[in-house]
Amino acid sequence: MKKIVALVLAVLMVVGCMAAFAACKKDETAKKSVKVINIPLTSEEYAFAVSKGNSEMLTALNDFLTEIKGNGKFDEVVNKYFGNGTPSPVTSAKEMKTDGSQLIVATNAAFEPFEYMKGENYYGIDMELMAMFAQKLGKELYVYNMEFDAVCLSVSAAGGSYEDENGKTVEVKGGTCDVAAAGLTVNEKRKQTLDFSDSYYNASQVLIAASDDTTFDNCKTKEDVVKILNGYTDTTKVGVQNGTTGELYCKGDADMEFAGYKFKTVGYASGSLAVQEIFNGNINFVIIDEGPAKAIVKNVNAAN
Repeated sequence: MKKIVALVLAVLMVVGCMAAFAACKKDETAKKSVKVINIPLTSEEYAFAVSKGNSEMLTALNDFLTEIKGNGKFDEVVNKYFGNGTPSPVTSAKEMKTDGSQLIVATNAAFEPFEYMKGENYYGIDMELMAMFAQKLGKELYVYNMEFDAVCLSVSAAGGSYEDENGKTVEVKGGTCDVAAAGLTVNEKRKQTLDFSDSYYNASQVLIAASDDTTFDNCKTKEDVVKILNGYTDTTKVGVQNGTTGELYCKGDADMEFAGYKFKTVGYASGSLAVQEIFNGNINFVIIDEGPAKAIVKNVNAAN
């Protein structure tokens, strides 16, 4: 009888421990969420870009933007991603052709809501606009999805190289693509090799932090946030997407009048990867464009 009672007690203890463990895991999972600090740190303009001197393509692009802004089609596309509309899939040609029959668009499809993928289809404001532009030109659309660092280089005539996150030098052939459509911020450095279209979106950089992080809770203005950021040394790590304005903002850029910070800036291939590193404890915060920041936070929190 004593053995039976002991066995029952042992079983109850095991069950209790398992329940407690499950509760702990549930609590741990619940903590895995992030938030956007809704205070703009910069003021920028997005535009599409073509190779410097390609006046024919630039004129056609600006005429197209003027037309769709006038007839309401631009607002319809934007409403799909920032309003109550339904995003439309964009299909790319399977193979790239260089005979002039295609509009070849360079992008980095990891920047929702401007460009991203679901299955084999592309989505996003930029992608839908480029599909409409290709149709207006009477051309097939080919979307060339690449690392963000390569986007501008692939459109500029000269091409060039960049260093990836593993320190490897990657060469990019110039003149491969007709248009860069990747949530591009207009800046003086890019203007040296590219011509920008009329701007189509006003953007800003914002912070992403863990939901239980109270560092910026009392901040009301940009100056409040900057004061805190200026207090950090290289023991604080901030994630960015490689090659973006967020990286320039953190490291400093004279052309855009960014002073930069003393914290350690850590680059990633995408904003989503950077945010995951907050969960892993490898970085403290992420700085990225406001639109993608909100999309990333929504998606990450829904998945956890």
